[in-house]
Amino acid sequence: MNFASVSIDQLNSGTSADFDAASFGIVKMGHDGKVTDYNENQVEHTGMSKGAVMGKHFFTQVAPCTNNFMVAQKYDSEDSIDAQLPYTFTIKMSPTPVNLRLLKDSANQYLLCDW
Repeated sequence: MNFASVSIDQLNSGTSADFDAASFGIVKMGHDGKVTDYNENQVEHTGMSKGAVMGKHFFTQVAPCTNNFMVAQKYDSEDSIDAQLPYTFTIKMSPTPVNLRLLKDSANQYLLCDW
């Protein structure tokens, strides 16, 4: 998988093992914002274990720094998304610049993080 070119169809058909092999962070969520998968790259960079985030609301319980118009509200306001943006994470760490890719379709939504 490649951060810039992976499709939402590839992500929807991917497994946890596929996600863990990716060289970028992958957070898979339902439309309710609850985390349904969280890959090892994301664990490594955030220090938050998969068990600590699974089933939690990503924007309020896992990464409240993304609960804003640039990220969380974008998912809420659009039926489908494929957008990239530079961002700064402040989740339990010093400010860390990243590139985010927001993806959403009728089945799932994903936040990809290129650290």
